[in-house]
Formats: sequence, structure tokens, C-alpha cells
Amino acid sequence: MKILISNDDGVYAPGLVALANALADLGEILVVAPDRNRSGASNSLTLDRPLETFTHENGFISINGTPTDCVHLGSSGIFGLEPDIVVSGINAGPNLGDDVIYSGTVAAAMEGRHLRYPSLAISSGSFHPQCYESAALVAKDLVQNIHKLNIAPRTVLNVNVPDSDYEQFSGVHVTRLGHRNCADKPMETEDPRGRVRYWIAGAGTAADAGPGTDFFALNEGCVSITPLHTDMTQYPGMDHVGDWLESSF
Repeated sequence: MKILISNDDGVYAPGLVALANALADLGEILVVAPDRNRSGASNSLTLDRPLETFTHENGFISINGTPTDCVHLGSSGIFGLEPDIVVSGINAGPNLGDDVIYSGTVAAAMEGRHLRYPSLAISSGSFHPQCYESAALVAKDLVQNIHKLNIAPRTVLNVNVPDSDYEQFSGVHVTRLGHRNCADKPMETEDPRGRVRYWIAGAGTAADAGPGTDFFALNEGCVSITPLHTDMTQYPGMDHVGDWLESSF
């Protein structure tokens, strides 16, 4: 098996190292990651300049671009490997509910699926993980069994893993996305020269975190696996808009 690994926390992130170490004995791996933290980059591609690459002593390749750039280049064969699967992570912090819209971790996996590769995104339930190896074992289990899962085309598995020992997991749940409340307002600050700047506030609290959601599973100490599809069409809405059009025109 040929595995392309990426992330959004950057090429030096410990979660990337843990993931690469866990998957190395499953076949040939290629690690292509941003040269710095690109959390929140979503599915953006860099189109306004050429991309630069750098190969590190450990064999990891960094790119001065986004997670999507990394998978786009990494899957093209220019680094000597065309993957069978794309794995993104291990992210420091969960990607739950509305987070997946912004997440570079999920976006890297989405780009893999766009290019027709089975893909999964792996995130730790803690923003300061102590048990990356547990999440890496979950990733390894999924990669080993990916062809048995019968995943629909253009579907990504978004996986959130409790930050605890593997043996302490309460189970594995297939979940749907929950939803968050709106984030707080941007925070105003002033730099040393008196210029006003703004920090984007953190994610909102959970608004829909009941049984069956990814929020609920992680809070219960379970691994959450949510299949994500790239088709964002709201089909009932088509009927509503159609009814309005028929009555108005």
C-alpha cells in the first residue's frame, strides 16, 4: 500500500510524526505537509504564486502552501509516489460539527477524495494531546480495513479520537455532525504602535450535541467516525425554491 500523509498543523507537528510512524509498516509512505501551521485554511489552493518544496532530514516534504496544496502536489507523482490512500492528521484538537467547514485537516482528506483516493482525517479530542499514539492506532486500524468499509465515492471519514490510552476507549461510534453556536465576536487589540488589530474568536459552544452526534461520542470517551460527503446540496430546499419559482414566474 502507498500512503500519502498530510496535516494542517505543519511539518514539525508531533501528531504528523506519530501518524507516519504508525503507518510506516503498512507500506510505502510519503509525508507532504505545510511548512507552518495552517489550521483553518479549509480547502484553499494557492493560485497567486508558485509553490516551493523542501525535503527534511527525516524525509518529510514541506510546502509553503495549504494542506490542500500539499495533497494536490503529493498525489501527482512528482515526489515519486502515487498513493492508494490519503490520511490527514493527527490534528491537535477535535474537528466536530461545523469545524469541518474550516478545518485544514479535513480539507486535506477532502482533496484526496476529490482526486479519487480513499481518505480519512484524524483528530485528537484534546488541543494539548498526550496520547497521539492512541489516535495513530485508530488510523492504522482504519487504513488496514479501508477496502472493507465500502465507502461511497467522494466520501471522507472524519475521525475524532479521545485523548486517552487505547484500552480506555469506551467504544467506536459512527456519528453525524453536530452543530455549534456562533463564535464570539472578534477580539480587538492594539499593537505597540497604537494600531487596532483583531483576533478571530474561538469556535462556538456545542448547540447540537445529543446522542448520535460526533460531540456526544467524543464526550462519552468513544471514537467518533463521521462519513462526510462533498455534495452540500440541501435537497428539500430545492423543492421550496422550485415552488416559489413556479408561483412567481
